[in-house]
Parts: sequence; C-alpha cells; structure tokens
Amino acid sequence: MMYRYLLSFLVLSALLTARPALSQRQVVPLDTGWRFHFAADTRKTPATTTVDLPHSWNAGEVYTAGFDYYRGAGVYEYTLSVPAAWRDRRLFLRFEGVNSTAQVLVNQRWAGQHEGGYTAFCLEVTDLVRVGEDNELTVLASNAYRADVLPLLGDFNVYGGIHRPVSLIVAGRDCISPLDYASSGVYLTPSAVTADSAHLTVRTKLSTAGDAAEGPLSVRTTIVDANGRSVATETSVVPAGAAELQQALTILRPHLWQATADPYLYRARVQLYRGAEAVDEVSQALGLRDFRVDADLGLLLNGQYLDLRGFCRHEDVAGRASALTPDDHARDLALALEAGATSLRLTHYPQSERFLDLCDAAGMVLWAEIPLVGPGGYPGAGYLASPALEAHGRQVLTEMIRQQYNHPAIFFWGLFNELKLDYDRPEPFVRTLNDLAHREDPTRLTTLATFQADSVFTDLTDVLGWNKYFGWYGGSPVELGRWADQIHARLPSRPVSVSEYGAGGSAFQHTSDTLAVDPNSRWHPEGAQARFHEATWAELQQRPYLWGKYIWVLTDFGSGVRAEGDTLGINDKGLVTYDRSVKKDAFYFYKANWNPAPMLYLTDRRFRRRTEALTTVKVYSNLPTVTLHVNGRSLGSRTPNEMHVVEWPNVRLRPGDNHVDISGRSGAEVLHDTCTWQLLP
Repeated sequence: MMYRYLLSFLVLSALLTARPALSQRQVVPLDTGWRFHFAADTRKTPATTTVDLPHSWNAGEVYTAGFDYYRGAGVYEYTLSVPAAWRDRRLFLRFEGVNSTAQVLVNQRWAGQHEGGYTAFCLEVTDLVRVGEDNELTVLASNAYRADVLPLLGDFNVYGGIHRPVSLIVAGRDCISPLDYASSGVYLTPSAVTADSAHLTVRTKLSTAGDAAEGPLSVRTTIVDANGRSVATETSVVPAGAAELQQALTILRPHLWQATADPYLYRARVQLYRGAEAVDEVSQALGLRDFRVDADLGLLLNGQYLDLRGFCRHEDVAGRASALTPDDHARDLALALEAGATSLRLTHYPQSERFLDLCDAAGMVLWAEIPLVGPGGYPGAGYLASPALEAHGRQVLTEMIRQQYNHPAIFFWGLFNELKLDYDRPEPFVRTLNDLAHREDPTRLTTLATFQADSVFTDLTDVLGWNKYFGWYGGSPVELGRWADQIHARLPSRPVSVSEYGAGGSAFQHTSDTLAVDPNSRWHPEGAQARFHEATWAELQQRPYLWGKYIWVLTDFGSGVRAEGDTLGINDKGLVTYDRSVKKDAFYFYKANWNPAPMLYLTDRRFRRRTEALTTVKVYSNLPTVTLHVNGRSLGSRTPNEMHVVEWPNVRLRPGDNHVDISGRSGAEVLHDTCTWQLLP
C-alpha cells in the first residue's frame, strides 16, 4: 500500500543517521508498559490499566449525545531502569505531547510541568534518578478546561492523555542541547538557494558540563546527499563558555526540494567533539528550496508556479482519538497524495513529528498553526486578553517554530483560526505573535484563517486566509468566485487564500433529491456533498491568484459541539470516514481533477436501494472516453467535461437488481468500475 511505501522514507532516514560508535547519545523509547488510572480514583491502591503510548483516555468513547467526552485528569506511572553504565551520563525525559497539561515526578520528586498538549517538552532528570536501580516516573495529565491554556475551545475535541511518544535521551556531560524548547538543538537556515548554489547557516545550541582539561569543544557539520555522500563540511572550535555556535556552508549545484514532483532531501549531521572524541551527534533532514507568494501569481516554488490545493487535517482517528500510530499518520498522508493534494493545512494545532517527517519526504507543502482557535459559529471566546493566556500563546508559538524549524515541508506559520470580535479585540496580541514569528524564523511566511468581514484582520500577517462555506451555510458556490474576485480587487497587494471550504456528507445517506441540505439537520446525503464540491472547485480552479485552496476536511473527526449528520459528536465534512474505511464520492471527484494517474469511478455506488425507475448515472474520470453498460446493454460512450464529470441522465432501471458497469481505456489498459442498484417494488 502507498502508506507503507512512505514508511520506507523513515527507514532510509534511520540508516543515514546511524551514529558512530564514539557517540554518547542514546534515544530510548518509553512507549510500552505504562500503568494508567483516572486521577479521581483516590483509593490507596487505585485500579490501574497497562497501556502503551500513544494513549488517550478518550479513545473508543461512543457519543450518545454531543458534549459528553471526558475532560478531566489521569495518572500515568512507569518503572524506568537506569543501569550503572549511565552513572556519568545526563538523562533527559522528552514528551512529544501530553494533552493538555502535564506534571512530572521522578521518584515522587518534582521534575517539572508543561502547559499545552500539542508541543513537546523536555526535562533533565539526571539528579533525580537512582543509578543502578528502578525509578518511578509519574505523570499527571489533564485535558480539563483552563482559561490560560490554548485552545480555549473550538469545533474539535481536546482529547486527554499522553497522546504522543515519550523518550529518554541519554547524553554525555557535553551535548547538543535538548532543552531549547525541546527542539533538536540544531537550526538549519538555507538562503540564496538557486540551481547553482545554496548557502546554509547552521546554528547549534550546546549544554556543556565536561572538563575543559579533556580538550576544547568543536562542532563538525557535514551535509550528505541522499546516497550518503558528503557535499559540504565545516569544523569550528567552540569559544570558551559559549552556549551556541553558528557555521556557514555552501552547497554547489544543489538538488532542489520540488514539492511532490521531487522532494529531494539532504541530511545535516552535526557532531560535537571534546578534543578528538565525538561526544554527541544530531542529524536533521534538509530540503533546499526557495519560495514566495505573489498576490497575482500565487505560490512560486523555485521560481515556478505551484498550485497549492489540498485538505485541512485533524489528528483524530476512530477508536484512538488523537493517539495516532505511525501507520495512522502514513495512511492519512497516503490519502492526501492519492487525491492529488499538494498541500495540507494542519488544523488547529502543531501536529506529530512523525507526520511532518513523512510530509518532508513526500513533498507535501504544509501550513502549521498554533491552537489560538475561535468558536466559529458557536458561543464563546477563543481569546481572552489575560497576561497568562497571552504568555501561553507566545510559549506555544516559540515551541512550534523551534521544534519544527528544520522541516522543509513547512512554508507557513498560522497564528489563529476564526477568532471573534465580540469579546476582547485580538489584533494587538496577534501583531505581537506576528513579530515573534518573524524573529524566530524570518524565512517563512505568517498567515491566519478568518471568517470575519473582508475589512477585518487584513494587515496582521504576511498572507491571508478566509474560511468560506458558500453553498453550505447559505448562498451558492458561484458566490465564492465572486467573493474571491472582489477581495482580490479590494486588496490587490495582499495574497489571499481560501483556508477552508466544505460541506457535510454521510457515506450512508442517499437521495436523488438535488435540493439544498440543512447543515444543522441529521440528513447529510453523500450525493449533496459531492455536488457541492463539483460546483465549488469549478469556481476555485479558475483563480490561480488564490495561493492556497483547502478543503474542510480530509477525514471526519470528533467534535462534541456537533449534533448533526448520521452520528452525534462527529463533524462529517471529511471526504473520508472517521475510521478511514470509506472514501466518499467527493474524494474521487478531486482525484479525477488533481491526480493525473488514470482513474474511473462510479458515483452513488452506495445508493443501492432505490424507488425511482429513472436515474442519472454519474462518473468521475480523467480518461478520454467512458462507456456505460446497464444490465449488459451498452448505453454508449461519452467524454468527461472539463471538471472530469460525465453523466447519462434518464437511465431506466428494471425491478430488482441492476448491474451497472463503466469502462474506459488508458493506453493498452482497460479500467472498469461496477456496482449493483436494486429497484424496489
């Protein structure tokens, strides 16, 4: 399967980052054998469950009504054996994500805490462990509402637990620091990237406690290509007492990172030496690319136009909540690639390091964002002008940028989504976030996603996004095209995107009625969702000045505020079901339009039981012609229109089963698709 092919990228990465024997660093996964109980169980001996990470206590919850998923606290315990061989080592606990807050103890002694469930944190525990013995780790996690921790609310669930991996970093007394906001400690900044050369600045953060008598510290940085060959190297002595070192390298005739067309990756291998001994090493992926966004031309990658089209994506899978496995991440990316997406908006929080690695290797352009999220059309405030909340917002933005700095797939830092104006005005705070983002990373663009009027929030970030649902929450898709032209004319120098558009759809509800659907109802037929996307994409694809076009959303996901569609507590605007088992018709519409691989798809295939003898047979295909047979009788061949849709209206069904077959030729290959519809008496 395609997602397993993507995992091979990570295998290659591991081979390229194999550490030499002298390297002191070890990274030990701590993902199995945790003991869990809810914090409310205050008995002397609580009943515990053995769990593996990632884990969420909300996984597998069945919603009988909206709003009823558990938001509280849980306790995780782990027995960590520290061998005597680590006596002179430094130990760091790194948590990739604990939602939403974490308090960590080692042997019942305080180790530290962290607020925010979607960014990593790292704690040094060298002085808290007992070497040569078992040590007890305790993590109190909570996803209870707090007015000083983002997100305050939103149209998605804030699942509780240690929902991302945990590792123990074992390093020498001198090391590349894992304590700089839990980043890699290495920051790669390409500049002046052309086909002839690329300049690279490498900034390395250090944490040193070794003996200077053992020799001076130095850093050796080596850039290797995909075959493991060195293409540039630089060795620099670390000045006495310095906590940071900056190096400059030049790569001649670089192989550029060209998004999905050619996502070529180098690796930067950064080694720390004490005298002649390599005492630490960090390896990071490196993609060399140049990009800019033009208000008229859209995104230009390495000087060439790239149509940024794709999906918004939540980390949420049926039965696991936000505790996704590596296969879950690979499968989601494979779905986006199959549809032909070139970009993903990672909503509404920093997402898994595993997923970012896969996107780097696959060439998927990313919009990453912090969880400064408004309530959309629901009551409440996503922002309150309190010093504590604003401090947390700055913390999360700094963590996201530093932890994700080296990912070439990330082009945009998102500062908020759908903030309202009827509480505290957020503009002054967003301006401070914008300035912070540019100080932390002057190489990428800032953006936002708003649903406010066209005159609001237009001067806060480098580029803009509007969430527009013409044709679902009133209006029609044609109005989306008119709106885009108007905003482009009114803001001619401001690059504009459609950061969300979409409609609800159930893969298990069907009708031949083409009337508009009430979005708040329990009736969201699959065919209506497909028609919405056909009409909306017809407007968007004509407007290349829109630098990004993002479908809401790749897959269905949990949302306690929702009481609509076929399942309570689910936002069903996904083009794939919550459990990823069914790709809805609209998914194949985009595959026909975005993915050049030959394809043929018969729509309404799940509309099996029918009461009307006359029907329309609709097909999505990028083949030159498509032929239809019903019950073995040919109804002729037709050519798909420019939107890759072909229809046969007024096809008569006979009582009982009707076998529908479509076929088309791609070179020497003949493609088929078929289904059976039953006409009821």
